[in-house]
Amino acid sequence: MDGFSFTAEIRVRFAETDAQGIAHHSNYIVWFEVARVAYLAQFREGYRSIQADGVEVLVTDMAVRFVAPARFDDVLTVGVRCTGLKGARFRFEYAVERDGTLIVDGHTGHACVNAQTFAPTRTPGWLVEAIASLQG
Repeated sequence: MDGFSFTAEIRVRFAETDAQGIAHHSNYIVWFEVARVAYLAQFREGYRSIQADGVEVLVTDMAVRFVAPARFDDVLTVGVRCTGLKGARFRFEYAVERDGTLIVDGHTGHACVNAQTFAPTRTPGWLVEAIASLQG
């Protein structure tokens, strides 16, 4: 998957499909999150380490572009990368492929906040360094 240094595999479950056997559009947001949490798990203890630093990561925006449908039992590859990491904000970009063909892409925007006050706070330095080393 060009441009993505990390991927996660998803198999479409029957419960995730509609009456026509097509994956419901809402599942892609969940699959983005599954891939994002797996991406973060590469660093220290992942999201739990961010929380241990007293930081929460909020979703500020999202977009999904549908190219082709996924169906029950399809095996999907979700590519994820982090971009625009500056201060408290960053963005994850996603590409979902089936058999090497793009079917969906999108992004989620994020902001780090103090877990107690919800005031914006910088992304933990260890995470900035880990992402930079993974993505070059």
